Amino acid sequence: MNNFKKVGLTALAGSLAITPAIAAEMSVSGATLLTYTSRDSSEVTGNPMGMKTNLAFTASGDVNGMTVSYYQASVDAFAGMSSARLSIDMGDMGTLAFDQGSGSGLATIDDKTPTAAEEIWDNIDNASGTTNGLVGAAGNTGVFNYINSFGGLTLNVAARSGSGTRNSDGASSGSGGSAMDGAITGSGDMMGLDGLSWGVGYGVADSGDQSDNAGVEDTDNHATIFANYAMGPATVGYQKSTIDFGGNGSAREEVDAWGIAFNVNDNLSVSYGEREIEYGKASATHVTEDGEGIAIAYTMGSMKIAGNRNEVSNNAGTEGSNDQNTEIAVSFAF
Repeated sequence: MNNFKKVGLTALAGSLAITPAIAAEMSVSGATLLTYTSRDSSEVTGNPMGMKTNLAFTASGDVNGMTVSYYQASVDAFAGMSSARLSIDMGDMGTLAFDQGSGSGLATIDDKTPTAAEEIWDNIDNASGTTNGLVGAAGNTGVFNYINSFGGLTLNVAARSGSGTRNSDGASSGSGGSAMDGAITGSGDMMGLDGLSWGVGYGVADSGDQSDNAGVEDTDNHATIFANYAMGPATVGYQKSTIDFGGNGSAREEVDAWGIAFNVNDNLSVSYGEREIEYGKASATHVTEDGEGIAIAYTMGSMKIAGNRNEVSNNAGTEGSNDQNTEIAVSFAF
């Protein structure tokens, strides 16, 4: 649903009384998603049919020689803002943004294994106190984001002060300390390896004052590395991630994941992937979660039909706990 067809219009950007009005270009894009979902037999699915409507507004204009852009997206249109981003493009000096949920830093590469539709962990239950193996120390809410490219490499850094939980006025609320993370991505062109894409990332977050270490902020550490290689219609990929928690009795999560996606033709694609998460528990036997997923997608212009089936055993590091999810989705972009 990233390939929205944009409807262009010209608007006058809102401004304070003491600020001159700026002519801005605004675009509106959207999509409607109709889904059928089947959960694990032990769970109450309720009505398996559902629909989600998204609207995204983007405005940009020139301010003192720099391009200022604003993005806002709403899930289930007019039900409220779900993400927003204010960006300043400074040319060769890079782009500086304040992100309220659109995606920044390490979180942009939390799972880069190839797939034809949803990730192989989509709609799988996640236990409290775990990250489901997904890195992202700073998160995507209330963070400053800096992006720039140097010699074929792209740097994406995110940082926040205080908790990522926000009040209605945008100020930080909730427990938790500051965080910073970043990702560097590139291709194989500089090494003569056409089709290769790769990335590395690292981040730290103050996890809060722990009772066994009064007055000292313990630190969570996130790290990941991935590589994907495209060969004609096929793309294969591998990713390894680790999350070390600073909290009392928290588990270490170590992830190994791989996937393969194949474009049957210009319209049809299929994929398969597997993932292992070893939960290194502080005072118990380590448990490995095993997951796998298969996906298929068929695109016809602005219409897309996709389906995926995901399964895990020892879910969230609990032996004997299994989960599964099947979803069929029809989306229309406009």
